[in-house]
This record gives sequence, structure tokens and C-alpha cells, in this order.
Amino acid sequence: MATVLLVDDDPTIGEVVTTYLERAGLTVRYCADGESALKAADESLPDLVVLDLMLPGIDGLEVCRQLRAKSDVPVVMLTALGEEVDRVLGLEVGADDYVTKPFSPRELVLRVQSVIRRSSHRDEPTSAPKELVDGDLRLNRSSHEATKAGEPLGLTTREFDLLAYFLEHPGIAFDRAQLMQEVWGWSFGDQSTVTVHVRRLREKVEPNPSNPVRLVTVWGLGYRWDPQVNG
Repeated sequence: MATVLLVDDDPTIGEVVTTYLERAGLTVRYCADGESALKAADESLPDLVVLDLMLPGIDGLEVCRQLRAKSDVPVVMLTALGEEVDRVLGLEVGADDYVTKPFSPRELVLRVQSVIRRSSHRDEPTSAPKELVDGDLRLNRSSHEATKAGEPLGLTTREFDLLAYFLEHPGIAFDRAQLMQEVWGWSFGDQSTVTVHVRRLREKVEPNPSNPVRLVTVWGLGYRWDPQVNG
């Protein structure tokens, strides 16, 4: 049974979300502030963190930064802010997904279940190749590791899934809606999530992220992976 660490300073939201997550068969630990959340994660790392952006004391962005510095635990960010820049900030510091308040608890549960499934590989196709290689890039599904020239890339779960999908489909252009559906199984949501993850992935796999040669933009459509066979 997967464990979720829920961090939100609103006790009503905490109670409602806890109820929905527990009904979905998840174990929930609740914290009302960032400091106690970091302490709880240090004591016992959860399978996923649902993290409010606006917290007293240490805010959600800093909590996410500190969590990401220590582990690759998946993080779903909650934000009441409407500006895209605030949602993007959460993704930039390492969140795997976000849900904007007010939100449907059912939608949040679906997002949480999706991230947990991906991170634990329970839905990985048995026919999928265990290792993918492109030049100096190596991705191993079994160990959930990705390296460039032998050095770990430090990918989040979402970044790992996205890289694996591109490596499996070289030379094919995909729009953002297709990537959301095919990589993460979402038929809804803000497509800027894809844009941010592509930018973060480029920073880790490209020699020059501002002039990508691997993960290239197909103007008017989306993105394509151009293999670098000779590294």
C-alpha cells in the first residue's frame, strides 16, 4: 500500500483530500507546514508528496527543492495561484505535476495514482526494452537510471518517462497533447506541463540547451527526438 505525505495548512482541505486518498487505498500522513513535512520525509520517505505551494514558514517551493536535493520522491504541487508562472515554478524546482485550487478531489486522486504507477513501473509494458541507448545516453528501465557519458542525469519520474518515450520513437514528431496522453496517460490538463518538462530535459541531455540537436522543436507542431548514433 503506497504512502502519501499530504502537506497543506488548510485543515478542511487536509481532511477532504485524506478521505479521498484513503478511499483509493492509499495510506496518508498529514502535515500542516513545510518544516514538519521535511521532518516527516526524513523520518520515513513516502511514495509521493502532495504539497501545497503556499505554506507558513517554509513555502512549498523550498520544501520541494529540499526534497528533490535528497531524493527523487514524486511531488504533486497544489497551488491556488492563477498565473502560469507560478505553476511553472513548481515544475522548475522538481515537482512532477500540479493541480490548481479549487480542484476536484477525484481529479487529484487520479493524478496521484498516475504518478505512483509510473514511478513504481507497475504499468510498464512487458515488451518494452529494458535499456535504451542513443550515443552517450543510456536509460535503464529496470534500475530506473539514466546516464550521459556515464554520469547520472538525475531525472524526475516525469522526465524519465518523457526521455524513454522519445528514445523509443526517434524521428517522430509529437504535439503536446499526444505526449500528455501517450507518456503520462492524461486526456486533460495544462499542456504547459509538457513545455516545462521538455525544457528541463534539454538542460540535462543537450550539449547546448539553447540550441538543441537531440530534442528539437517542430514549429507549429511540437517536438521530435533526433538520434545521435555517433554520440
